[in-house]
Amino acid sequence: MTTTFDWTGRVGDVWAQEWRRTDRSLAGVGGALNAAILAAAPGHGTAIDIGCGAGGTSLALAARRPDLGITGIDLSPALIDVARERGAGMPNLRFDVADSQALGARGADLLFSRHGVMFFADPVAGFTALRGAAAPGAALVFSCFRPRACNAWALVVDGAVGNRPAPASGYAPGPYGLADADFTRDMLARTGWTGATAQPVDFRYVAGAGPNPVEDALGFFSHIGSAARTLADAAPEHREVLRASLRDALTRHVQDDAVAFDGAAWIWRATAGEPL
Repeated sequence: MTTTFDWTGRVGDVWAQEWRRTDRSLAGVGGALNAAILAAAPGHGTAIDIGCGAGGTSLALAARRPDLGITGIDLSPALIDVARERGAGMPNLRFDVADSQALGARGADLLFSRHGVMFFADPVAGFTALRGAAAPGAALVFSCFRPRACNAWALVVDGAVGNRPAPASGYAPGPYGLADADFTRDMLARTGWTGATAQPVDFRYVAGAGPNPVEDALGFFSHIGSAARTLADAAPEHREVLRASLRDALTRHVQDDAVAFDGAAWIWRATAGEPL
């Protein structure tokens, strides 16, 4: 489980170093998400990007809605530093280190997120806080993974390093925290969001590219995700065995000069109801 402390420290620092590869891996769902956000975005007013990471989703919206004031927030100072550098010179865009559960009543016209809302320790409290930051009638648009079994990259990588995650039972913060559409729909309704709909998106999860896509993917998974923790915790001699196993698995998934897998996500849309 990834905690707030992780994001403000070690995990956030690693994601800041790996933002180009993480953006590449989610580019397939990112395009569909950006279109959904743009369709929901007003021409003016304010919007908040929850768990903005390195800022790519905010940047895409800011370029298309120059009269909309956009604030990207994230717990990681390192990720916010990257986002600020990327967004320099865009007058309608700012990035802040902030906790989405402590935003207060901002009256935002749009809240959006690319895979940034699956980590609340208590999702009811988390999404209630998001509702509190939104104006009545504001749009909420976010993406999250569908079940782990639908995401081939996770199965291949975990299998290669011997990870055997326990079957999902109830909510747990993490990549698949909102994978159950029935749970998420009910949770949104209980936290003041109305008319929630989920669009399934199948996408190409690109883990490695360039002159040596296998080594590129190996480097990515050695730093990001459950395999990274397993490799870091292994004794040095066993770590090399696991890396060799992972390399072999990745080699079998080279497609068109890239290491790529089937990925599966949801894009959720909802509307802020009256204050609870």
